[in-house]
Amino acid sequence: MTPEGVNVAHPDKLFIGGRWVPAHSGRMIELVSPNTEQVVGRVAEADEADMDAAVAAARMAFDHGPWPTTPPAERIAMFRRMVAHLETRVPELARAWTAQMGGLASFAGPMHGGSVMALSQIAGFAEQFEFVERRPSMAADTALIAYEPVGVVAAIAPWNGPFGIMANKVAYALLTGCTVIMKPSPETPLEAYIIAEAAEAAGIPAGVVNLVTGHREASDHLVCNEGVDKVSFTGSTVAGKRIASVCGARMARCTLELGGKSAAIVRDDFPIDEAAKMLTGTITMMSGQVCAMLSRVIVPRHRHDELAEAIAAEMKQVRIGHSDDPETQLGPVAMKRQLERIEMYVEEGRQTADLVTGGGRPAHLNRGYFIEPTLFANVKNESRIAQEEIFGPVLSLIPVEDEEDAIRTANASAYGLNGSVLTTDADAAYRIARRVRTGGFGQNGLRMDFGLPFGGFKQSGIGREGGPEGLFPYLEMKTILIDAMPSAL
Repeated sequence: MTPEGVNVAHPDKLFIGGRWVPAHSGRMIELVSPNTEQVVGRVAEADEADMDAAVAAARMAFDHGPWPTTPPAERIAMFRRMVAHLETRVPELARAWTAQMGGLASFAGPMHGGSVMALSQIAGFAEQFEFVERRPSMAADTALIAYEPVGVVAAIAPWNGPFGIMANKVAYALLTGCTVIMKPSPETPLEAYIIAEAAEAAGIPAGVVNLVTGHREASDHLVCNEGVDKVSFTGSTVAGKRIASVCGARMARCTLELGGKSAAIVRDDFPIDEAAKMLTGTITMMSGQVCAMLSRVIVPRHRHDELAEAIAAEMKQVRIGHSDDPETQLGPVAMKRQLERIEMYVEEGRQTADLVTGGGRPAHLNRGYFIEPTLFANVKNESRIAQEEIFGPVLSLIPVEDEEDAIRTANASAYGLNGSVLTTDADAAYRIARRVRTGGFGQNGLRMDFGLPFGGFKQSGIGREGGPEGLFPYLEMKTILIDAMPSAL
């Protein structure tokens, strides 16, 4: 069973070793619409035995199959066939996202079309990459640096951007010669099914791409399997720390893109009305469920009240409704437990700050996981609502004395994923960007380009995804010292 408009051939099976096979347990995972709270689909549920089978298949394909030693040009050509298949399925990908996660239908098509286009860009990075390069050496006539695939990759993606994030991991793994096991979130698995079908249609060798869907215990079993050489994980910092400890115990490689509590610094030269529109439009994007979300607003104290009033006025104009409605600007959050988490933080905020607007269920919606856009003012930076990732449409307004205080406040966080400064002065934007300790920083709003490296400082993660640099975490470097250039090069 899949949502209307999503044509997955084998939702009741897993993709292991090039075949669609029943789950060991025979259990199914129910997919619940955040708009209606109704079941809209079911997929197979993998258990520990399925995870082991997927690792064995990927291990066999890497250790004994042709994929790691296939010339890069041939891998790239096969991957481009995958991309061509995915291009035809953008409407299904968009519909799957809206049905499972509650993403706005008005945004889903362009978002997923852009994600597929990005895969072609990644293929272009691989085409330009020198997998064997010559270096000068005093120890040998010929010194070569060979970049070889890291091995079997467990790719674990979250529920908020299930296609783009998973497809990115799969792309880098395949183009470098790795084999991969996809483990999507149990709330949003359909996109990974479509990726597996694209790999099958493109003729990717058996065992190179595998798909297992399961809950936390099975996922942890996958991470702990010693046949996994690398874990690429996007999700919470709590889960990322667990993965880092497991990988560290056996020196497995890992790339971790984790949580954020990113700050937007408002300078005196930026108009209040523009700031209010920008910040409201940002915090309501994807219902605030974006790791790089600008959820802390740091503003000069003398502008604080004016900005709070302007943001509240903007938030009250936001159209809240079902994500299928083209007029909707703010849809539901993805699931019941996420709504409950947001409500817990709202209650916390009522005790420690000033609730200016929002915080409750919209009066016209009595079903679904909806919450109003919410603004807290006079927030202390050490409070929980300023320090912990809420992952919802909740904005904290923090007053400061001057620019130095603003930078100090922005950096007083366990996270360091993203940031912004709202200013008309590019020199000031650059100066502040260099002092805020985050992996990304933009002038005037939430700016991200996944054709460039993306990742965080501090507890926001380890490593980078995106850009040509995204190839390196899937490669090992080997130094070769020989007496002459080999004829194969």
